[in-house]
Amino acid sequence: LFPVQLPPASLPVLQAAHCQMIKDLSACLLGQNLRVDCRYENKTSNPLTYEFSITKDNRKHVIHSTISVSENIYRSRSNVTMHKNLVCLHLQSFTTSDEGVYMCELRATNDYTGNQIRNITVIKDKLEKCAGFSLLIQNTSWLLLLLLSLPLLQAVDFVSL
Repeated sequence: LFPVQLPPASLPVLQAAHCQMIKDLSACLLGQNLRVDCRYENKTSNPLTYEFSITKDNRKHVIHSTISVSENIYRSRSNVTMHKNLVCLHLQSFTTSDEGVYMCELRATNDYTGNQIRNITVIKDKLEKCAGFSLLIQNTSWLLLLLLSLPLLQAVDFVSL
């Protein structure tokens, strides 16, 4: 009899590592439209799938999704844009009947650890207006660095006089 060689115990397929992680979920009003920003940290180049839904009256309603089918009442009023580490839901003509708990669900292809899910309660009267420049500045760390370095730059300028 020949000895049977077993494969190593740690097969790459079974390795579980979070490929994406939702960092922040926020909502704001842009005119009469709702914008829900789902910011995430991506650790893979695998394609990302998403689902935005709302829970109201104890029922989940899919607004926009690449995971399941969107409901008709939202299909014509919603769209999603994707930027680097940001998935944005845009819901036109937002009214108080659209209030509820909004959910962002993300899944990376071949990520076997399950989906990342984050919720936010959206009430029209409590929403802030979207900042006009927020779409332009996807990563604000450079701006923060600049603001923090201003006193240092002023001190250097003072010393050189």
